[in-house]
Amino acid sequence: MTASPLNRYFDHTALKPEATSADIDALCQEAIAYEFFSVCINPCHIPRAVEKLTGHDVRVCTVVGFPLGAMRSVCKAQEAADAVGAGAQEVDMVLNIGWAREGRWDAVEQDIAAVRTAAGDALLKVILETCLLTDEQIEAACACAAHAGADYVKTSTGFSTAGATPHHVALMRGAVGTSLGVKASGGIRTLADARAMIDAGATRLGASAGVAIMEEQKKEGA
Repeated sequence: MTASPLNRYFDHTALKPEATSADIDALCQEAIAYEFFSVCINPCHIPRAVEKLTGHDVRVCTVVGFPLGAMRSVCKAQEAADAVGAGAQEVDMVLNIGWAREGRWDAVEQDIAAVRTAAGDALLKVILETCLLTDEQIEAACACAAHAGADYVKTSTGFSTAGATPHHVALMRGAVGTSLGVKASGGIRTLADARAMIDAGATRLGASAGVAIMEEQKKEGA
């Protein structure tokens, strides 16, 4: 793994339910201006984001089984297939958190595998919701994601009790080694936050504060 410019770590995110078409347009314009890696949006906004980002080096990422992870696997798979069909290039799915807490690891892995198959060639990230799991459960969930063919593990939805921490990012990085990416998401609001996650092993950052963080870096270098 090699370091990238800070802007290329960001999935520029707008996942609040009240996001409007105008919000998505602004998100895409900012992603183009700052050359972020992707925009991360709810599935209903995929066609608009695809339209706005055509011809630009910004990918379209969406979420599946979001934010609870408690949908039936067949529903997650159908949602993933529909999202990719609409133009999403990356899918961030929430694993079944209750099953993880129960230690039903075969079911967790099968849930991820169903989405992996449905997503085809799209990049797949698995959201663990680390604030609800023990360290041992996080490590086991990472193993499930790797076995099921995921490309990344991700800390958080941003809609639970807490977001990413450097401890959890480092734990996930240790669990997956260099075979998977690690995305830190939730509560990343400052340049110091972003650097702490990258130092802990994150290769992607999910944040709605990407513009503010990039402006903070610009001021630092002025």
